Amino acid sequence: MIDNTLPFTASAFNQFLAEKKLMGAYCPQCEATYLPPRAICPQCQGDELVWTEVSGKGELAAFTSIYIAPTFMIEQGFDRNNPYLTGIVELDEGPKISARLLGFDPAQPEQIQIGTPLRVAFLEHGEGDEKKTFLAFQASH
Repeated sequence: MIDNTLPFTASAFNQFLAEKKLMGAYCPQCEATYLPPRAICPQCQGDELVWTEVSGKGELAAFTSIYIAPTFMIEQGFDRNNPYLTGIVELDEGPKISARLLGFDPAQPEQIQIGTPLRVAFLEHGEGDEKKTFLAFQASH
């Protein structure tokens, strides 16, 4: 059961990620779904949005290899010699979301194809109270 009393905040979105759920905001007025979620529909300005779980399936719309990493990624071993990928995924439900990409070689971006079918993946880092779950996508096979 989805807790629709949760506010449309980054904290609530991250709580769902920790539960291995990819959630968006659904507007019953104009039938649009938004990720990341928001409290007011940008299309019709409705404020009756509800949480909805999306399929986690989509396709690659854009991507880039990151060679100059932020501190958090450097701590995971990424740097100029070990890049990682991030991209925009167009979900089957329509919205687009930015996330890490897994299962591709960031050093050979010419082998990555726009339109590649993807499915959601959840990356966990840390332990105990410091454990966090991050959104990622990987190629569907």
